[in-house]
Amino acid sequence: MATTDLPSGRSGGRTTGSTGHTGTEHTGAPRRARGAVVAVKNVFVAESSTFYTILGVTLFLVVFGVVMVLSSSSVEQYAATHDFFGAASKQGLYAVLGVPLMLVASRVPARLWRKWAMRILAAALVLQLLVYTPLGIEIQGNRNWIRLGSFSAQPSEAVKLGIALAVGAIIYVKRDRLREWKELFLPIGIATVLPLAMVLLGGDQGTAMIMLILLLGALYIGGARAKHLLVIVGAVAVVLPFVTMTSASRQYRINAWLSGCTDSNQYQDLCWQPVHGMWALASGGVFGVGLGNSKAKWSWLPEADNDYIFAIVGEELGLIGAVVVLALFIVLAVSMIKVIRQSDDPFVRTVTGGIMAWIIGQALVNIAVVLGLLPVLGVPLPLISAGGSALIMTLLAIGVVLSFARELPGKGRPGGARDTFAPQNGVLR
Repeated sequence: MATTDLPSGRSGGRTTGSTGHTGTEHTGAPRRARGAVVAVKNVFVAESSTFYTILGVTLFLVVFGVVMVLSSSSVEQYAATHDFFGAASKQGLYAVLGVPLMLVASRVPARLWRKWAMRILAAALVLQLLVYTPLGIEIQGNRNWIRLGSFSAQPSEAVKLGIALAVGAIIYVKRDRLREWKELFLPIGIATVLPLAMVLLGGDQGTAMIMLILLLGALYIGGARAKHLLVIVGAVAVVLPFVTMTSASRQYRINAWLSGCTDSNQYQDLCWQPVHGMWALASGGVFGVGLGNSKAKWSWLPEADNDYIFAIVGEELGLIGAVVVLALFIVLAVSMIKVIRQSDDPFVRTVTGGIMAWIIGQALVNIAVVLGLLPVLGVPLPLISAGGSALIMTLLAIGVVLSFARELPGKGRPGGARDTFAPQNGVLR
């Protein structure tokens, strides 16, 4: 009778051998193989399509960036080293290192990011201090790099992630007291003023501006009051001219930008890069001259594979290619906004807002410089421009957002609803 009560598919699927074990238990290899497949699949398990959208757009931009670095750097690389693939090979290696780090970071729970936030910022500041030791090197007037043998890195990229996590942790702790000035801005000031001062001391005003954009984005999304943000903006507006005047090079670049590069002497010096960048964009037309067919990269456009890589994109792929790049960054921003809207955790919302402001804000600043809307600032295009530390840290930051996307409430996963708090001053609800 017990046998007849079983569903039809279960009684016929198990056969007993002479040893008393079921037939499927004799073969352990299929079970282990299936377990390995399940373990691999679990790496990419997510609760919503937002995770896959962020991941897909990021991977596409990284691959696209390696291709564009190869195209924009091949001529000068061959002239310098007789190797067309030098810069592209390094960029590909950085991508191979950064993508797995992003996936590993996407598996870290939000509570661990919050627990280690201050320690990550402290570690990043220690790296930034190395800039002012014999390990530090100066590139184009900015002392914000360290070199160990043939390896060089920009510690300020790690500081960006540290600031985003630290501000998120502070907002989480002070979530009930966001209206009190001293309760919020005293700890945030301690956590951010020192990193900004260290970067400015090295002469990298462009990176410092991106850090400020990150800070304002994190505070706004985190629920800081508008009048508090206006005080910060006002303070920056007062301090910025004095910081600019400390560097003659910055003053000359800004004056050239304000004058519209009409002086022939400026064209041969400060205006060479922005003018040739604009010519590269203009020569691309709607459909571009074709991938690899840029003329500006033949030593006419400085930093063609870095700060001005968007000009090469516009020249080779035309208006259509440039618009596609912009659209991909918009999709990335919208996906991060979805993470913010769907989470009730103030830490998750604040950190995601800061990282979004960092990546999207830096992309817009870079494109604005290439279009002549801003003076030359030396800010690379995220995920696309050549540069190892920038690419790896940007991928790691996106991995943090992906870890938040995994824990979003929904589809029955309890982890998304744990340890959350709905701030009264939250935005994007």
